[in-house]
Amino acid sequence: MNIPRLPGWRSRLVVLSLTLVLISCKSLPEVDPISPAKATPTVAGTKGVLAPKQASALVSKRWANASADLKNLALMEEQATGVPLIAGNRVSLLFDGPNTMRAMMDGARAATSSINLETYIFDQDQIGNEFADLLIEKQRQGVAVNIMVDAVGAIATPAAFFDRMRAAGIRVVIFNPVNPAKAKGNWDLNQRNHRKLMVVDGKVAFTGGINISSTYANSSLFRSKYKKENADGKKVGWRDTHVRIEGPAVAPLQWSFVNLWVQQEGGELPKAEYFPPLAPAGDKLIRVLAGNPEGDSDIYKALVVAIGEAKKSIHITSAYFVPDQQIVDTLAAAAQRGVDVRLVLPGVSDHSLIRYAGQGFYDQLLKAGVKIFELQIAVLHAKTAVIDGAWSTIGSANIDRRSFLHNYELNVVVMDPAFGRDMESAFNEDLRDSKEVTLEQWKHRPWMDRIREWAARLGEYWI
Repeated sequence: MNIPRLPGWRSRLVVLSLTLVLISCKSLPEVDPISPAKATPTVAGTKGVLAPKQASALVSKRWANASADLKNLALMEEQATGVPLIAGNRVSLLFDGPNTMRAMMDGARAATSSINLETYIFDQDQIGNEFADLLIEKQRQGVAVNIMVDAVGAIATPAAFFDRMRAAGIRVVIFNPVNPAKAKGNWDLNQRNHRKLMVVDGKVAFTGGINISSTYANSSLFRSKYKKENADGKKVGWRDTHVRIEGPAVAPLQWSFVNLWVQQEGGELPKAEYFPPLAPAGDKLIRVLAGNPEGDSDIYKALVVAIGEAKKSIHITSAYFVPDQQIVDTLAAAAQRGVDVRLVLPGVSDHSLIRYAGQGFYDQLLKAGVKIFELQIAVLHAKTAVIDGAWSTIGSANIDRRSFLHNYELNVVVMDPAFGRDMESAFNEDLRDSKEVTLEQWKHRPWMDRIREWAARLGEYWI
């Protein structure tokens, strides 16, 4: 075969481009848990880190009814991430968009000191305008309102929408502007802020997968201009998950916002009591994992450890599922040792390329005994997991390389059997509205779908 030669400068440009691509391809860490050297996980309370004896008594009491060995799992997760557990929290599961939007707006209305809002998407639509009006009103009442929104996520939102909020006195930072000339802090177009977080008065936090948009304010029971069609041609809405948190775990969530604000050189935050004393609000133990491109993939490590240590069940709901081989192998190994591994994945998606890339792993997973279900009644956007009915995670991170390597993400891990039951109920509700994908059925899928899967897998790193 004759390959045409490029002129010298073009050849060098191609080589340089390929080199930059290869350099920029980061890899996820190998997670190989070993038995922890310490006997008790680190637990922080309202007055700092608890003494080992206190921590041991607390976890023994809280996890007395857990079927899983949560103490050992907590130790291994701490060893992998270096992040302590935080005691004394109340966690409320917000299962759908309408419920979440109402709760967040109620939380904002109750603010007396500050509202820090961090979101990937802030649309100028009915919900976006209602939220903006509410934030403007709170700013006029003397509440310090600070907003950080991702430039790519909000690329379709007119600048005038944010200018109206700025004119009312709200501080607005556009994270990593597409135009580097507009950037003030560290700039990298490939690094996106995918977090969803609202902290009110430093005392109440909302986080999970829901953006500020009418898209996410419509669950499968609602109809809007954002609806999609499922395989049967029926119109469907969206399905997502969030949590409301009170207690000491709000402080590291608030810190994650302030830290990114400083990195983006958002300017001095107006005076407010961003870190008030936080009394215990409940009995939940939480680990806050704030992932970033410069970090050690803590969200990824925690997930791999939890899957690897599962004894009975792994129930994952994932909107954009394009796992690396280590996660595939860990899920397959769990299924082969008798763990009930079930995945609820999109049957309807707003990103077909991502869906095909994820389906490229179905064959290997199904052969190992992993059960795969595709949600039919909604566009799935949730990113959650519940393992052994007691370890749960909710957040913004998808199971893909982009989330683990290139995005700023935020997940919370809740280690609690009672909360795990709520998570299992939510999972089972999704399961009832999903169709199982069997190995026999998968073997007979159309050849065109196989070609799409192969093509999507070629670019899975960059999806």
